[in-house]
Amino acid sequence: MSKIVIFGAGGRAGRRAVSEAVTRGHQVTAVVRELAKHRQLDGDGVRLVAGDVTQADSVAVTAAGHDAAINAAVRLDVPSQEFFTSAAHALLNGLGRAGVDRLVLVGIGTTLETAPGVMVHDEPGFPAEGREFSLGHAAELDVFREAHTEIDWLVLAPPPVVLDDDAPRTGRYRIGGGQVLPGGDGTASFSYADLAVALTDEIETPKHHRTLAAIAA
Repeated sequence: MSKIVIFGAGGRAGRRAVSEAVTRGHQVTAVVRELAKHRQLDGDGVRLVAGDVTQADSVAVTAAGHDAAINAAVRLDVPSQEFFTSAAHALLNGLGRAGVDRLVLVGIGTTLETAPGVMVHDEPGFPAEGREFSLGHAAELDVFREAHTEIDWLVLAPPPVVLDDDAPRTGRYRIGGGQVLPGGDGTASFSYADLAVALTDEIETPKHHRTLAAIAA
Protein backbone atom coordinates (compact mmCIF):
# COMPACT_ATOMS: atom_id res chain seq x y z
CA MET A 1 0.00 0.00 0.00
CA SER A 2 1.27 3.46 -0.95
CA LYS A 3 0.32 7.00 -0.10
CA ILE A 4 -0.55 8.82 -3.31
CA VAL A 5 -1.29 12.52 -3.70
CA ILE A 6 -3.50 13.31 -6.69
CA PHE A 7 -3.63 16.86 -8.02
CA GLY A 8 -6.70 17.80 -10.01
CA ALA A 9 -8.69 15.13 -8.21
CA GLY A 10 -12.01 16.82 -8.97
CA GLY A 11 -11.80 16.43 -12.75
CA ARG A 12 -12.85 13.45 -14.82
CA ALA A 13 -9.37 11.93 -14.99
CA GLY A 14 -8.63 12.83 -11.37
CA ARG A 15 -11.82 11.32 -9.97
CA ARG A 16 -11.18 8.10 -11.82
CA ALA A 17 -7.59 7.98 -10.56
CA VAL A 18 -8.77 8.46 -6.98
CA SER A 19 -11.28 5.65 -7.33
CA GLU A 20 -8.78 3.27 -8.95
CA ALA A 21 -6.09 3.91 -6.36
CA VAL A 22 -8.44 3.51 -3.39
CA THR A 23 -9.92 0.32 -4.84
CA ARG A 24 -6.40 -1.12 -4.91
CA GLY A 25 -5.89 -0.30 -1.25
CA HIS A 26 -3.80 2.86 -1.49
CA GLN A 27 -4.24 5.87 0.76
CA VAL A 28 -5.06 8.93 -1.33
CA THR A 29 -4.85 12.65 -0.72
CA ALA A 30 -7.18 14.28 -3.24
CA VAL A 31 -6.11 17.84 -4.01
CA VAL A 32 -8.68 20.28 -5.43
CA ARG A 33 -8.90 24.06 -5.68
CA GLU A 34 -12.38 24.38 -4.13
CA LEU A 35 -13.31 21.97 -1.36
CA ALA A 36 -17.03 22.78 -1.39
CA LYS A 37 -17.41 21.52 -4.96
CA HIS A 38 -15.86 18.14 -4.30
CA ARG A 39 -17.01 16.96 -0.88
CA GLN A 40 -18.15 13.68 -2.46
CA LEU A 41 -14.51 12.66 -2.82
CA ASP A 42 -13.96 12.61 0.93
CA GLY A 43 -14.38 9.11 2.34
CA ASP A 44 -12.71 5.83 3.20
CA GLY A 45 -9.13 5.89 2.06
CA VAL A 46 -9.35 9.48 0.77
CA ARG A 47 -8.35 12.74 2.43
CA LEU A 48 -9.66 15.79 0.60
CA VAL A 49 -7.53 18.95 0.78
CA ALA A 50 -7.37 22.32 -0.95
CA GLY A 51 -4.25 23.11 -2.93
CA ASP A 52 -2.83 24.86 -5.98
CA VAL A 53 -0.69 22.80 -8.34
CA THR A 54 0.89 25.97 -9.77
CA GLN A 55 2.34 27.01 -6.40
CA ALA A 56 5.43 25.15 -5.22
CA ASP A 57 4.74 25.82 -1.53
CA SER A 58 1.26 24.36 -1.84
CA VAL A 59 2.58 21.30 -3.67
CA ALA A 60 5.27 20.76 -1.02
CA VAL A 61 2.77 20.95 1.85
CA THR A 62 0.12 18.69 0.29
CA ALA A 63 2.67 16.13 -0.96
CA ALA A 64 4.62 15.77 2.28
CA GLY A 65 4.60 12.19 3.57
CA HIS A 66 3.50 10.62 0.28
CA ASP A 67 5.22 7.99 -1.83
CA ALA A 68 4.08 9.14 -5.27
CA ALA A 69 2.03 11.75 -7.08
CA ILE A 70 -0.41 11.88 -9.99
CA ASN A 71 -1.19 15.14 -11.75
CA ALA A 72 -4.49 15.39 -13.60
CA ALA A 73 -5.01 19.11 -13.01
CA VAL A 74 -6.17 21.44 -15.76
CA ARG A 75 -7.58 24.96 -15.93
CA LEU A 76 -9.40 26.44 -18.89
CA ASP A 77 -9.63 29.96 -17.45
CA VAL A 78 -5.85 30.47 -17.64
CA PRO A 79 -3.77 30.50 -20.87
CA SER A 80 -2.70 26.93 -21.53
CA GLN A 81 1.04 27.48 -21.73
CA GLU A 82 1.00 29.64 -18.61
CA PHE A 83 -0.90 27.05 -16.58
CA PHE A 84 0.95 23.93 -17.66
CA THR A 85 4.45 25.38 -17.41
CA SER A 86 3.67 26.90 -14.00
CA ALA A 87 2.37 23.55 -12.81
CA ALA A 88 5.45 21.74 -14.12
CA HIS A 89 7.85 24.06 -12.31
CA ALA A 90 5.79 23.94 -9.09
CA LEU A 91 5.61 20.14 -9.16
CA LEU A 92 9.34 19.75 -9.70
CA ASN A 93 10.11 22.18 -6.89
CA GLY A 94 7.40 21.14 -4.44
CA LEU A 95 7.69 17.38 -4.87
CA GLY A 96 11.44 17.64 -4.61
CA ARG A 97 11.13 19.44 -1.29
CA ALA A 98 8.55 16.91 -0.08
CA GLY A 99 10.76 13.95 -0.99
CA VAL A 100 8.28 12.47 -3.48
CA ASP A 101 10.29 10.86 -6.25
CA ARG A 102 7.64 9.37 -8.57
CA LEU A 103 5.25 11.54 -10.61
CA VAL A 104 2.83 10.37 -13.31
CA LEU A 105 1.02 13.04 -15.30
CA VAL A 106 -1.99 12.99 -17.60
CA GLY A 107 -0.90 14.21 -21.01
CA ILE A 108 -2.83 14.73 -24.24
CA GLY A 109 -2.79 12.68 -27.41
CA THR A 110 -2.39 15.68 -29.68
CA THR A 111 1.26 16.01 -28.55
CA LEU A 112 2.03 12.54 -29.92
CA GLU A 113 3.83 12.28 -33.25
CA THR A 114 2.21 11.03 -36.43
CA ALA A 115 5.60 11.21 -38.20
CA PRO A 116 9.08 12.05 -36.91
CA GLY A 117 8.93 15.57 -35.54
CA VAL A 118 5.27 16.08 -36.49
CA MET A 119 2.77 16.22 -33.64
CA VAL A 120 -0.95 15.69 -34.15
CA HIS A 121 -1.58 19.36 -33.40
CA ASP A 122 0.77 20.33 -36.28
CA GLU A 123 -1.30 18.60 -38.93
CA PRO A 124 -2.98 20.82 -41.53
CA GLY A 125 -6.45 21.93 -40.54
CA PHE A 126 -6.04 21.20 -36.84
CA PRO A 127 -8.36 23.60 -34.94
CA ALA A 128 -6.54 26.69 -33.67
CA GLU A 129 -8.16 26.62 -30.22
CA GLY A 130 -7.31 22.97 -29.74
CA ARG A 131 -3.77 23.57 -30.94
CA GLU A 132 -3.26 26.34 -28.40
CA PHE A 133 -4.36 24.03 -25.58
CA SER A 134 -2.13 21.24 -26.88
CA LEU A 135 0.86 23.58 -27.08
CA GLY A 136 0.50 24.11 -23.34
CA HIS A 137 0.93 20.39 -22.77
CA ALA A 138 3.92 20.39 -25.11
CA ALA A 139 5.51 23.27 -23.18
CA GLU A 140 4.94 21.39 -19.93
CA LEU A 141 6.71 18.36 -21.37
CA ASP A 142 9.63 20.55 -22.40
CA VAL A 143 9.99 21.76 -18.80
CA PHE A 144 10.28 18.20 -17.57
CA ARG A 145 12.66 17.14 -20.31
CA GLU A 146 14.99 20.04 -19.59
CA ALA A 147 14.86 19.75 -15.78
CA HIS A 148 17.78 18.54 -13.72
CA THR A 149 15.76 16.60 -11.17
CA GLU A 150 15.77 13.42 -9.14
CA ILE A 151 12.03 13.03 -9.72
CA ASP A 152 11.15 10.03 -11.86
CA TRP A 153 8.39 11.55 -14.01
CA LEU A 154 6.22 10.11 -16.74
CA VAL A 155 3.59 11.70 -19.00
CA LEU A 156 0.89 9.30 -20.22
CA ALA A 157 -0.94 10.47 -23.36
CA PRO A 158 -4.22 8.79 -24.28
CA PRO A 159 -5.36 8.76 -27.92
CA PRO A 160 -6.23 12.12 -29.55
CA VAL A 161 -9.94 11.61 -29.04
CA VAL A 162 -12.53 12.77 -26.49
CA LEU A 163 -12.29 10.17 -23.74
CA ASP A 164 -15.36 8.20 -22.68
CA ASP A 165 -16.44 9.04 -19.14
CA ASP A 166 -19.18 6.39 -19.09
CA ALA A 167 -17.40 3.33 -20.47
CA PRO A 168 -16.68 0.66 -17.86
CA ARG A 169 -13.20 -0.24 -16.71
CA THR A 170 -11.66 -3.08 -18.74
CA GLY A 171 -8.21 -2.98 -17.12
CA ARG A 172 -6.64 -3.38 -20.57
CA TYR A 173 -4.55 -0.92 -22.54
CA ARG A 174 -1.47 -0.76 -24.76
CA ILE A 175 1.47 1.50 -24.06
CA GLY A 176 4.19 2.74 -26.38
CA GLY A 177 6.47 5.69 -26.98
CA GLY A 178 5.94 9.23 -28.22
CA GLN A 179 4.10 8.24 -31.39
CA VAL A 180 0.39 7.63 -31.91
CA LEU A 181 -0.13 3.90 -31.48
CA PRO A 182 -1.62 1.92 -34.39
CA GLY A 183 -5.36 2.00 -33.89
CA GLY A 184 -4.95 4.80 -31.35
CA ASP A 185 -5.39 7.60 -33.86
CA GLY A 186 -8.77 8.74 -32.61
CA THR A 187 -10.86 6.28 -34.59
CA ALA A 188 -11.31 4.08 -31.50
CA SER A 189 -12.56 5.18 -28.09
CA PHE A 190 -10.65 5.11 -24.84
CA SER A 191 -12.06 5.51 -21.35
CA TYR A 192 -11.14 7.59 -18.36
CA ALA A 193 -11.49 4.41 -16.31
CA ASP A 194 -8.70 2.68 -18.23
CA LEU A 195 -6.58 5.83 -18.19
CA ALA A 196 -6.79 5.60 -14.39
CA VAL A 197 -5.67 1.97 -14.57
CA ALA A 198 -2.57 2.99 -16.53
CA LEU A 199 -1.79 5.86 -14.17
CA THR A 200 -2.02 3.63 -11.12
CA ASP A 201 -0.08 0.79 -12.73
CA GLU A 202 2.83 3.17 -13.34
CA ILE A 203 2.73 4.20 -9.67
CA GLU A 204 2.67 0.63 -8.40
CA THR A 205 5.17 -0.84 -10.86
CA PRO A 206 7.06 1.88 -12.74
CA LYS A 207 8.08 0.67 -16.19
CA HIS A 208 8.50 3.93 -18.09
CA HIS A 209 10.72 6.75 -16.96
CA ARG A 210 11.28 10.42 -17.83
CA THR A 211 9.39 10.23 -21.09
CA LEU A 212 6.11 10.70 -22.92
CA ALA A 213 4.28 7.42 -23.48
CA ALA A 214 1.22 6.86 -25.62
CA ILE A 215 -1.56 4.62 -24.33
CA ALA A 216 -4.52 3.22 -26.26
CA ALA A 217 -7.12 0.47 -26.08
